[in-house]
Amino acid sequence: MKLIYILLTLTILLLIWSAIQPFEYFTWFLEVLPVLIGILVLVVTFRQFRFTNLVYILIFIHCAILIIGGHYTYAEVPLFDWIQETFNQSRNNYDKVGHFAQGFVPAMIARELLIRKKVVLMHNWLHFIVVCIALAISATYELIEWGVSIGTGEGGDSFLGTQGYIWDTQSDMLYAVIGAICALVFLSRTHDKQLVKISATNE
Repeated sequence: MKLIYILLTLTILLLIWSAIQPFEYFTWFLEVLPVLIGILVLVVTFRQFRFTNLVYILIFIHCAILIIGGHYTYAEVPLFDWIQETFNQSRNNYDKVGHFAQGFVPAMIARELLIRKKVVLMHNWLHFIVVCIALAISATYELIEWGVSIGTGEGGDSFLGTQGYIWDTQSDMLYAVIGAICALVFLSRTHDKQLVKISATNE
């Protein structure tokens, strides 16, 4: 319980920092909106459903990535400007970190929901369905970016963040799929141990 309050406090502090003179307020709002919605959903459902500490930590990391991207815009994050210059990259690739997380974190959230709610009873299908869910979320986000860009014109360009790369949308979804697979490969055992503990606590 203490960990959850610490993570929530850190998230709020990050939001306050990011709202102070961001690169562009409209882009900031669009980027942090999923964080605000996510916090609201987690708070409202907290008594009915509490995730494992692992998932809460991952959610916080994802929120931090979104909040930082909102403050600077994904094409202007200073550290990745330095990486771009140092390694002669053609663009600021912070957005790829964001899309990797967009697959990594939702995959673990979906995995926990599917297991604990007993939606998927055949373990062999679990990973396939989780990856499909992560890809669906990524594709939906790309459609939202596209819609915002069309609806707002130049105002949505920073939110879209293609930086002139014509295959940006496809590569974003690829990074999300890679993130989802990595989450399942590297964290499934740790996640299972925490699920056993939380199951024992609830019984």
